[in-house]
Amino acid sequence: MVMMAAQQAVPTASTWFQVARPVPDPCLRLFCFSYAGGNASTYREWHKYLPADIEVCSVQLPGRGSRFREKAYTDLDQLLNSLVPEIEPYTRVPYVFFGHSMGAQLAFELARRLRDKGIEQPKCLIVSGRRAPQIHKRGKPIYTLPEAEFREEIRRLNGTPEEALNNPELMDLVSPILRADFQLIETWTYQPSDPIDTPVLALGGVKDNQVTLDDLEEWRKVTRGPFCLELFSGDHFFINQVTDTLLTTVSQAIECVLGRAEGLLAQRKIS
Repeated sequence: MVMMAAQQAVPTASTWFQVARPVPDPCLRLFCFSYAGGNASTYREWHKYLPADIEVCSVQLPGRGSRFREKAYTDLDQLLNSLVPEIEPYTRVPYVFFGHSMGAQLAFELARRLRDKGIEQPKCLIVSGRRAPQIHKRGKPIYTLPEAEFREEIRRLNGTPEEALNNPELMDLVSPILRADFQLIETWTYQPSDPIDTPVLALGGVKDNQVTLDDLEEWRKVTRGPFCLELFSGDHFFINQVTDTLLTTVSQAIECVLGRAEGLLAQRKIS
């Protein structure tokens, strides 16, 4: 029986997930979804801040990093259709989703898609730097802008390093990925459905001029489970500015849903 459990916990390797520290028999998997233009390397060091029995699986979307030669998705439904069968073998142990900005949107819709297919749900959904899905889109789409205007908008959002923005050759490589990601975000339309049962932890930056406190509070409406909200110093990309503090919160949330600590997100202990 022990051998069978261990085998179930180690699915066949997938190009969709990068694991910096494989755990032979993890107590839980943490799936991390990056922001627009980001890749799995954003979460490469996260395992160092989390308990040793937690396996961090960084989601690597096509078009970037080790999958640079693949075409980036521009349609969220198509992306989910490809991702669901890839992640399903990894859900046979308890797991948590963490997503920042675009990644939060993707993590939420993936959780709903898995629920609708009868696949085990995440023990917690951690959404960071993203307004709740039911809130109407603000502003005009930028993915259709001429290149110079598009890059100026990217600069204004403050998520791309200045050295990259000032390197035309590098931006020629990065810009198509960013444009594809923004097309995926900006052409997606939220379809209301029954709330999920998964606990939701919403995180935001106190200086984020894109996502307000009210935007984060609205995540409460997407779940029937526990809800918690926490703010951090920093702007929209606070995850890169206060990583230590953020990961303390993530670790505490994981301990709660595993029944190893008390807290607002605590559930019955997982058998």
